[in-house]
Amino acid sequence: MVPVPTSVSVQPEGSTSAPAAAAAAHKTYPKHAVVVGLGMVGIAFIEKLFNYDLKNGADEWRITVCGEEPYCAYNRVGLTQYFGKRSVEALYLNPLSWYSSHAPGKLIYHTNDLVTNIDHKAQRVTTQSGRELDYDICIIATGSDAALPPYVSRPRFQRTAGAFVYRNIADLDATIGYAESRPIRRAAVVGGGLLGLEAAYALLELENVQQVVLVERNQWVLSRQLDGEGGRLVLDKVRNLGVEVLLQARVRDLIVSSAEEDEQGKERLKGILLEGGGEDGADTPYDLDMIVFAVGIKPRDELAKASGIATASRGGITVNERLQTSVPNVYAIGECASFKGETFGLIAPGVEMADVLAFNLTLDPMHAPRDMVSPDLSTKLKLMGVDVASFGSFFADKGKFTRAVPGQARAAKKAADDKAPPPPPEIKALTYRDPFSDVYKKYLFTADGKYLVGGMMVGDCSDYVKLVGMVNKGKPLEIPPSQLILGAKKEGEEEGADLDDDAQICSCHNVKKGDVVKCVKDGVRTIGEIKSQTKCGTGCGGCMPLTTSIFNKAMKDAGAEISNNLCSHFAYSRQELFTLIKFRKIKTFTEAMSSAGTQPTSLGCEVCRPAIGNILSSLWNDLIMKQDLRQTQDTNDRSLANMQRDGTYSVVPRLPAGEVTPAKLKVIGEVAEEYGLYTKITGGQRIDLFGAKKQDLPRIWEKLTAGGLETGLAYGKSIRTVKSCVGSTWCRYGVGDSVGFAVELENRYRWLRSPHKVKGGVSGCVRECAEAQGKDFGLIATNKGWNVYLGGNGGAKPRHAELIASDVTRLEATKIIDRFLIYYIRSADKLERTARWIERMPGGLKSLKEVIIDDKLGICSELEQEMEELVQTFQCEWKEVAENPERRKQFRQFVNTDETQEHAEKIEQRGQRRPADWPADTSPLKFSPADVAASAVWEWRPVCKLADLDPNEASTTSAVVKYGDSQIAIWHLPGGRGLRASQNMCPHRRVFALAEGLVGENENGPYVSCPMHKRNYQLDAKREGAKGSCSDPDYSIMTFEAKAEDGTVHLLLPPSDALDAVLSTTKWMIRKAEEESEALVSSRGGGGNGKSGVEIAGPTEAVQREARDDKLTEAGIAIPDPKKAACGESSLDW
Repeated sequence: MVPVPTSVSVQPEGSTSAPAAAAAAHKTYPKHAVVVGLGMVGIAFIEKLFNYDLKNGADEWRITVCGEEPYCAYNRVGLTQYFGKRSVEALYLNPLSWYSSHAPGKLIYHTNDLVTNIDHKAQRVTTQSGRELDYDICIIATGSDAALPPYVSRPRFQRTAGAFVYRNIADLDATIGYAESRPIRRAAVVGGGLLGLEAAYALLELENVQQVVLVERNQWVLSRQLDGEGGRLVLDKVRNLGVEVLLQARVRDLIVSSAEEDEQGKERLKGILLEGGGEDGADTPYDLDMIVFAVGIKPRDELAKASGIATASRGGITVNERLQTSVPNVYAIGECASFKGETFGLIAPGVEMADVLAFNLTLDPMHAPRDMVSPDLSTKLKLMGVDVASFGSFFADKGKFTRAVPGQARAAKKAADDKAPPPPPEIKALTYRDPFSDVYKKYLFTADGKYLVGGMMVGDCSDYVKLVGMVNKGKPLEIPPSQLILGAKKEGEEEGADLDDDAQICSCHNVKKGDVVKCVKDGVRTIGEIKSQTKCGTGCGGCMPLTTSIFNKAMKDAGAEISNNLCSHFAYSRQELFTLIKFRKIKTFTEAMSSAGTQPTSLGCEVCRPAIGNILSSLWNDLIMKQDLRQTQDTNDRSLANMQRDGTYSVVPRLPAGEVTPAKLKVIGEVAEEYGLYTKITGGQRIDLFGAKKQDLPRIWEKLTAGGLETGLAYGKSIRTVKSCVGSTWCRYGVGDSVGFAVELENRYRWLRSPHKVKGGVSGCVRECAEAQGKDFGLIATNKGWNVYLGGNGGAKPRHAELIASDVTRLEATKIIDRFLIYYIRSADKLERTARWIERMPGGLKSLKEVIIDDKLGICSELEQEMEELVQTFQCEWKEVAENPERRKQFRQFVNTDETQEHAEKIEQRGQRRPADWPADTSPLKFSPADVAASAVWEWRPVCKLADLDPNEASTTSAVVKYGDSQIAIWHLPGGRGLRASQNMCPHRRVFALAEGLVGENENGPYVSCPMHKRNYQLDAKREGAKGSCSDPDYSIMTFEAKAEDGTVHLLLPPSDALDAVLSTTKWMIRKAEEESEALVSSRGGGGNGKSGVEIAGPTEAVQREARDDKLTEAGIAIPDPKKAACGESSLDW
């Protein structure tokens, strides 16, 4: 046996002074916790406090722990193993090296030193050796002692040779030593519960013991876990092992020889006196050589009593929901604690207490503390070779409930209305008994069979984990109750494949299936390492078959590869292009096309240009208004605002989590009033300002940024909003600070560009007011931390987000979202929302979890680092433009004049102005130079300076000129392609915005993609088959030849009045419905007062006839004779 030092202080290298180490520890760690008791619960608390402390990023706690025994923490549940191995080290929960593996001063432990007093006023602990320890927090985890029956006092027990208890290593050493010192014809264990059966099984291991006897006062063993049927089945197994069992046997007293009679001068056990076993009910002597009492436990609360700390009448240190004792800064956990008047003799409730307390002591200020709740008393053990389990309210059919029965709300409400106590729930039992396999199952259900309430199992406990989860979740059954017992059993080992990753597989240490799987992904390759890292199987050991099966299955690996080309210009998927651009450090679209394109000098298209631009922003986060980046941006990004249907823009300042000060609201209101903007609250808790003219945008941004606001990136494929409820800031139901967390997340990701828009949500409790489960990422506060949901969205194809992590800290949640977003940016397809991305991913959420939580690919730290680099690059794009005169020029409406034009009339509605509606039925429009009057003379006319287009050879640039009352868009194309020009109005919805469109290239040459609805118009004015033709044959535009001479742009144009007759802005602007037809007639110059008829919008009768004839032909209708048209003018035909 390796000796354990009685006092160990982990000191800095080169130091030999414990006080020096302590001083260093105090300097490094501002908070000091003293733990009284180095048992299973004490060590669990230490591990959890360190874990939470590090996960929250604080690392501010140091711990000193004092243990009464001369050993480090060992597994009391597995004491039976000691009889065979005789090794304490084999029972250690952590190897000795673990205690010295922490940072210097982090953990100091003292063994074989009993704490004798807690001075809670001075906050000082005194030990038996005279050691005094000051603390900030003191945690009592002294556990319990073995109880003795009333007929044996503690002094008498201590002086009686041959009498023992079954509680710790010292008890076992004494028992073994006594059995080896003399022949033991008969040894008895008093008590047929869990501990008693363990003790009886241990005595069977002793060679000197000839017969083991179990004395039980009830009619069957395990009467606190099993009913009569189950208990008798276990009883048969016990007897088959050779144990003699005395049932309904009550011990009156011990039979002890006097010291004078004993050869060693001791009072020695000779037997017991059983009540009423003789004639006429007389007591009966029963010869014994040794006795072990296993009649229960007694909380170790003597330290609390001696220190003036309140204890419960039935024993135990009184604690509240936060596990606080009656004095400040002193807590109690484990078997020594009395919670709601009860103490708990199982390891699992103690570990839960340790978790709650550790969580609260390292509490994130944004989160509400956790409360201890009545623990789950479900147990699964292997006793004397028999698998035994009980779960939920396992005696519910006897009227004993350990938790609320689901589905009883209506009955409870009726009882409350009647002012009567609620009736006890009706419970029905489903029982299975297999006498051939020695299997017994009893499952308890509500009377309607909809809910599983509890149950017990003997012999076959393979479904234990699944059933405990079903009871704890309280969800209605999706299958008939009988299937839970009679369902087909799997061949071979338990696979555990149908278990969720959050399913608990080890109740002793609250280990989940996902913990084991994660270890495998981290490189663990043996069951021994699994046990070391997770503690799984180091308690009772009953979970090992399932753990082994899960471990074996996790060793298998599978994957799939998905590839699809971005477009005809790139023979790579978006994911592949992302990687290529990243590692080749490509910074512009031109470089990307040259390096990876199928046509190295091509202009690309409306698909690849924004996709590449998005990748560049996601990687390098350069300002997108730079000359070589702006022309790769789609409609909204290139203007840093959202284009609306009338060609104006909406402006959305960022209001993180919907939180805004009155001062900022005032700024928004002043801007809206000054520029006549329509104002609306968005679904993402922001304020949208509609109707901003392009030329006004820089001035609007200047005022907003001066008022402390910044761009909300509502125009980008980026993080939009992180919606929140008020959470614990105001709400009486709030568990966590949802507003604070949402603000933190939105500010963290505010500059992140992604394949599609991303929305988040944070709810402060399960009431889910922020609708977090409908967002790309969502968080819901729980009593233990935060639940993280991923992959939700609304829209045309809604998807509920899925739970990927439970009860994590704020720091852990942030890391998960960091990895999720970077992995999404890396691997999603163009314009693919996270919901569709996860659905497309082989394995779905499970596969995603393997990557970003289990680190299957070993890239989690890399993903986190990428996010850290990106979040440091934030710059407000609005401010960058507003403060840069050269960039402000890009927002002029016309480059050749300071005049401005309206594109649509405004309607007053509910106190605000909005654009007139689009006509309900607009005929297709085709424009061509032939629409201009034949008498008009076409000449080269100067329209602007070449410098107004800000030309460069890296990307396309554009501008708009005003010619008469018409708008003409001009483009400068890189690579020696020269200039192109066309009308600025898209004929589809009469929006003057073609200059804002992306320019691409196909077999017919350059084309512009309308920013409104993505119709493509060819720009070559000379090429046959092009000349303004559209991808939608119902439409075409007028194009013009263009050239540059001596720094001036010249266009081949007719006189302005001739062009205005066809393209005039006044003619084509959207008007109020009651005025539109009138304006069209008068603008055509048809004579009269313009009220005598209605002219259908169209540049010429020839154009109208062609469009109409095409429609009739498609419909299979004969084309009418134009001579039969009303008044000889077909435009008047309705």
